[in-house]
Amino acid sequence: MGSKKKEVLLQITINNQELWEEMLCFKGLMVVDVYQAWCGPCKTVVNLFRKIKNELGDDLLHFAVAEVESIDALEKYRGKCEPTFLFYAGGELVAVVRGANAPLLQKTILEQLAAERKVLEHGAERVVIKDETLYKEENPAATQKKEQGGEQGKLPCPKLHRAH
Repeated sequence: MGSKKKEVLLQITINNQELWEEMLCFKGLMVVDVYQAWCGPCKTVVNLFRKIKNELGDDLLHFAVAEVESIDALEKYRGKCEPTFLFYAGGELVAVVRGANAPLLQKTILEQLAAERKVLEHGAERVVIKDETLYKEENPAATQKKEQGGEQGKLPCPKLHRAH
């Protein structure tokens, strides 16, 4: 009896701003392991991601690794070596997990995937968050403006738009 498993790319590598913006346009939930070049992505969670992807077999679930030094949007994460996982849906940040906490990562993936399915299938409202690490700025007026901006803070998808 042959195995019906096929080798699937588990994580995409995002190493520039253009790929980052393209990733924001993916349909579904994107779990991004942001890392420093000198620290490397969190290798301990790769098996967890593989297990979840194989169990769910869900086309709406995507994993990526992104090096903060090469992506302007991740500038605020530079200089930190703590594993950080950003969850994006519809180009918006919906959750953050710090540390290689496998039970918390699995729980967050399942919860956010279910929430995104409700958004896509039933028109539920997506709950968007702000990661304080990303939005701490020297200028409090800029932070206040972002908080009041609503949809203006959302990045438009580049013309590289693909149906994923």
